[in-house]
Amino acid sequence: MPGPKESMPQTPPFSAMFDSSGYNRNLYQSAEDSCGGLYYHDNNLLSGSLEALIQHLVPNVDYYPDRTYIFTFLLSSRLFMHPYELMAKVCHLCVEHQRLSDPNSDKNQIRKIAPKILQLLTEWTETFPYDFRDERMMRNLKDLAHRIASGEETYRKNVQQMIQCLIRKLAALSQYEEVLAKISSTSTDRLTVLKTKPQSIQRDIITVCSDPYTLAQQLTHIELERLNYIGPEEFVQAFVQKDPLDNDKSCYSERKKTRNLEAYVEWFNRLSYLVATEICMPVKKKHRARMIEYFIDVARECFNIGNFNSLMAIISGMNMSPVSRLKKTWAKVKTAKFDVLEHQMDPSSNFYNYRTALRGAAQRSLTAHSSREKIVIPFFSLLIKDIYFLNEGCANRLPNGHVNFEKFWELAKQVSEFMTWKQVECPFERDRKILQHLLTVPVFSEDALYLASYESEGPENHIEKDRWKSLRSSLLGRV
Repeated sequence: MPGPKESMPQTPPFSAMFDSSGYNRNLYQSAEDSCGGLYYHDNNLLSGSLEALIQHLVPNVDYYPDRTYIFTFLLSSRLFMHPYELMAKVCHLCVEHQRLSDPNSDKNQIRKIAPKILQLLTEWTETFPYDFRDERMMRNLKDLAHRIASGEETYRKNVQQMIQCLIRKLAALSQYEEVLAKISSTSTDRLTVLKTKPQSIQRDIITVCSDPYTLAQQLTHIELERLNYIGPEEFVQAFVQKDPLDNDKSCYSERKKTRNLEAYVEWFNRLSYLVATEICMPVKKKHRARMIEYFIDVARECFNIGNFNSLMAIISGMNMSPVSRLKKTWAKVKTAKFDVLEHQMDPSSNFYNYRTALRGAAQRSLTAHSSREKIVIPFFSLLIKDIYFLNEGCANRLPNGHVNFEKFWELAKQVSEFMTWKQVECPFERDRKILQHLLTVPVFSEDALYLASYESEGPENHIEKDRWKSLRSSLLGRV
């Protein structure tokens, strides 16, 4: 008997999953246009009833679903039902189809089907591990895996490996969440710190890291770590609404599970405020100008690395009005390099320049020889916006109640590209001291930034004067 490995369907890497049209052209050999409740056009699955789509997910002796289908359906099905409901149905179908519950069922039959069911469960646990934070999911997984493994030593080992790997991933996630919670509980407003211990935070970022290249590399560490913890399903769960066919029960009645996605957006905001704080802090104009030039160099290096998210956060920080109003400071800065970066990230024509640069980086990543060339860190809030508009732009169901699968191919294509990017290992050496500074140093609130800005370069008109006065009295208790 061949080892289970050989009979396992092969899983290509994510980048190879979707061809340029959005999905493999030759997935389905069905000649008719409709087949068991699934509707095709030119061999492409366009729609189907939820039941038929679930059936299509479950392997049998002669069939294993295409990997793009597995990913697309697991990603989008949560708009219609809880993952644990889907899991229960899949388990039920596996047991029914394959007579796994029948003590007299043919061992040979089980040998043929077991590796396929195991492969499906492995793909689910590897790609959507966070689904299994739900006890009910874990119970079903263990139950089905146990049935497969009961007679065969080889499968038992595979099942153990799969479950151990899943448990490791979930433990790493819990640890990451604890660290995030710790960081957010220690983050304070810089002004509060300034008032109580004015000397204690004179260290600016250049003292901590004088080399802009190194700073860009440490930012890339933070980006890749945070990116890596975002589950693909979070993009879909961010938009979960009620399924019209489900009267009034929302699919996700519990808190939307998008914590890692939100933490990543918060990091972007923090970095923007950190940049603005470091620029507005120094008392001397030449120090402020030096800080601006330093961040321009950091941003440029982020661009070269393919770290567009940090690049955009730095540019947003420099464009905040407390920073951009410092005209005397900017007059001392050589801005040519900054203009080039701003041009790259210019929002006009739907971020045309940035999208071109992103495509270039994605191409480079596909043919990369080193992990450094593989790095693609997209400007994240734009990625979310694109997915949001794709979701808003088409209905989840067609008028006949069918699931609009064409839409979900597109959605899966966008998310699968992100999946490739988030798996890149960061090639740069970590520097604890710099990372600590970036993640935990106190930053100014918006009001404190304005106050620091007015203290550096006085108000220019009545509106600014009034604002300065009220900020001094509210923040410093001075009149």
